[in-house]
Amino acid sequence: MTAPTANWSYPTAIRFGPGRIKELADACRAAGISRPLLVTDAGLAKLPITRRAMDLLKEAGFPAAMFSDVQPNPVDSNLEAGIAAFRAGGHDGVVAFGGGSGLDTGKVIAFMAGQTRPLWDFEDIGDWWTRADPDKIAPVVAVPTTAGTGSEVGRAGVITQEATNTKKVIFHPKMMPRVVICDPELTVGMPPAITAGTGMDALAHCLEAYCSPSYHPMAEGIAVEGIRLIFTNLPKAVTNGQDLEARAHMMSAAAMGATAFQKGLGAIHALSHPVGALYHTHHGTTNGVFMPYVLVFNRPAIEAKIERLAGYLGIPGGFDGFLAAVLDLRKKTGVPHDLKGLGVDGARVDTIVEMSLVDPTAGGNPVPLTKEGSRKLFDAALKGDLMAVA
Repeated sequence: MTAPTANWSYPTAIRFGPGRIKELADACRAAGISRPLLVTDAGLAKLPITRRAMDLLKEAGFPAAMFSDVQPNPVDSNLEAGIAAFRAGGHDGVVAFGGGSGLDTGKVIAFMAGQTRPLWDFEDIGDWWTRADPDKIAPVVAVPTTAGTGSEVGRAGVITQEATNTKKVIFHPKMMPRVVICDPELTVGMPPAITAGTGMDALAHCLEAYCSPSYHPMAEGIAVEGIRLIFTNLPKAVTNGQDLEARAHMMSAAAMGATAFQKGLGAIHALSHPVGALYHTHHGTTNGVFMPYVLVFNRPAIEAKIERLAGYLGIPGGFDGFLAAVLDLRKKTGVPHDLKGLGVDGARVDTIVEMSLVDPTAGGNPVPLTKEGSRKLFDAALKGDLMAVA
């Protein structure tokens, strides 16, 4: 079997398949972009795949420029510098290129470049997004180079507020990229640890969306198939980075996770966000560490759903069988069993607990997240003791 190729229009126009990066210039035309600013992170800016993307734009006659002053967990000063570069270059759209950091930053630059209100006025709270002038939002073409965040099909970006070390979600419906190029060949160079971490991010999105108590059966169905694709293909992609079929299926699963999590997220993300902000850990890997502890914590509310999920996946043993499968997947892909494996200690537990409770994802947890519950989850993940949350 060969890696799949397809054209999709859900949730936006997606050009999926190996080699489709060649269509980057045409995608910009389709999005109405004539002077693109390619936004990526500092590490990716130096790699051949990024240079090729710039060459494709320039060969097609686009006066393209690159902005790459983006940290792995992008902060507001990165964003301000990007907005300045966008305006100074007279750009009319963004090519958001990379993993979650490049994609999120690129989308928020395109969103903010034409706005007059400050960034934090558009945090994902209530109807704050209606404060924006929708006619001043620049178009985006998104090109993911990892298979994890799914930000290429999302209507939001996560930016860390440096003054408070808090990750905040900036949202607007028109932040959805107009065209997405999902080329699994771009992910072939990812090392095993990043492949595993980004894959765990996709799994956390799908799993928390599936478990969220809100009603959205379309999102729930997408999440279930995304989980199946991850269990089947993530170990293959980690073991053999050249397995293009596994890479393609993981890229699909990442987009599916981001499509599904409009249904909700939960305590995995509520705890992972502050840990990442304070300790600069990889977001997806941090999700992977918290995952089994949150599963056990939520068991009273989700056991029947997990039993159905296990049945679909062909995993025997109901909830316990699924939990064992998650632990086995982490082991196969090299995800640490506890937070100490990420260099996290307990010195800032009080701050992490407080931040988790106000994180916008906390409200989607199947079991209401309290101060006591959040502390119990953090302590269990720090010690590596699943029974501590049972």
